[in-house]
Amino acid sequence: MFKPGNRWSEFSRRPRPTRRRLCAWLLAGLLCPAGGARAAEDFSIESSHQGGAVTLHVRARIHARPAVIWGTLTDYDNLAQFVPGMKSSRVLERRGPATVVEQKGAAHVLFFSYPIEVTVESLESPPDRLLVRLLKGNLRQLDGGYHLSPVEGSEGDYLLSWRGVIEPDFNVPSLITVPLLRSTFKEQFLAMVKEIERRETLAPLASP
Repeated sequence: MFKPGNRWSEFSRRPRPTRRRLCAWLLAGLLCPAGGARAAEDFSIESSHQGGAVTLHVRARIHARPAVIWGTLTDYDNLAQFVPGMKSSRVLERRGPATVVEQKGAAHVLFFSYPIEVTVESLESPPDRLLVRLLKGNLRQLDGGYHLSPVEGSEGDYLLSWRGVIEPDFNVPSLITVPLLRSTFKEQFLAMVKEIERRETLAPLASP
């Protein structure tokens, strides 16, 4: 992990790649498969940028009960056990539908890595909506949320989506920030889907 003030030192010691080669490496990183086969087949991610902010829209089709999906999304204290790149996640405060959570980890793609330490507020509207906003930390912006909806004509299948805006607290070209956040969020979202499906297989069938 790169330290503040020396974040790109490791990269600077290596032979400087051409722009074409750098693009190829970043693209290769985005195309590497992650998560289970089912999740990869039913998964999509869209990204765009404006200035230093990156907008992400991620979707996956899941065969699981809403209670299992919701329970996994809101299992804040255990997220670090199954979400790649997350070192710790702990609840600081609960007040009604809002939960304040401190999270530490890193965003990464290939040889780039950026440490993330944030405190967020999670506003819960069960069973289908979970909004997240930044309270403090080393991101300039984090505003988004999960939405769960049934798949028409397919009993037991749900579409889980996340749409939001993330802006790191450092100035680098979008050539780096977009692949950095896209790759990290893809890996983390697919890991969440995989954990939901794992818990579904273990949950009692009597659960709603």
